[in-house]
Amino acid sequence: MAKSGLGQDPESTAAVTVLKRAVELDSESRYPQALLCYQEGIDLLLQVLKGTKDNTKRCNLRERISKYMDRAENIKKYLDQEKEDGKYHKQIKIEENATGFSYGSLFREYLNETVTEVWIEDPYIRHTHQLYNFLRFCEMLMKRPCKVKTIHLLTSLDEGSEQVQQSRGLKEIEESLRSHGVLLEVQYSSSIHDREIRFNNGWMIKIGRGLDYFKKPQSRFSLGYCDFDLRPCHETTVDIFHKKHTKNI
Repeated sequence: MAKSGLGQDPESTAAVTVLKRAVELDSESRYPQALLCYQEGIDLLLQVLKGTKDNTKRCNLRERISKYMDRAENIKKYLDQEKEDGKYHKQIKIEENATGFSYGSLFREYLNETVTEVWIEDPYIRHTHQLYNFLRFCEMLMKRPCKVKTIHLLTSLDEGSEQVQQSRGLKEIEESLRSHGVLLEVQYSSSIHDREIRFNNGWMIKIGRGLDYFKKPQSRFSLGYCDFDLRPCHETTVDIFHKKHTKNI
């Protein structure tokens, strides 16, 4: 299906490349990734169609676009049903030293205007850099399209010398969120082990290392110190599920 008689202009070349990848992902049953590629490829073909004057070529392009749109719609229906049945599962493997996995990049796909409540279970929101990680995650939730009103955090209490710093840091984050109209509820558990993030739109994300999957920057003036898309990561696995109903902590 990805073969074409398209021209050699940049838009046509890009469309062929993306749609070829879509077909490959489709054949491997990697449907979420395939759907994204189909959608991107269709958008590129529509741009090619706008710039095409020849009627025969326009007819062929419309037919090709229609076929890809039909396949994309079928995949979307399948994935929606998987979500409805609670069977949806996507896994992302973050390789050692990989970049491009800031919280925004990782979670953006699952955040929309229906997200008003968030649950975070992570035993390691203790040390300074972990508190900053949690703060960055909260900052992401403050941005559109989210309309978050309540954040629930379940973590473990630092029993060492940093307990005061942990409590003070979380208190400051709580006060800052309150000034933006958001309630932060913090609970502590001595038995918590699993890491899990849930949104009230049904998405559940489990990260092997929790929010603490970024490596320490080489220096304060190295790339990735501020922009976490450029920050190297530790190796970890991200499992994404969709549940019709989320539970409370």
